[in-house]
Amino acid sequence: MSPAQKTIKIEQVASPARRHHDQRETLVGLGLNKIGRIKDLPDTPSTRGMIRKIQHLVRVVGEAK
Repeated sequence: MSPAQKTIKIEQVASPARRHHDQRETLVGLGLNKIGRIKDLPDTPSTRGMIRKIQHLVRVVGEAK
């Protein structure tokens, strides 16, 4: 990531157990696989869409420039 690129920090707060398989795949695609993990990701429309798909499993911790 370049220094000027905006990032978004997300944390996994729930388990994907008993959820649809594609929700688990979305978590893995974002780099999350255990409750409590925090990840900095680029703030792009595709990342926002993935977060929206699993909004019940993650929490947005912060947004940075």
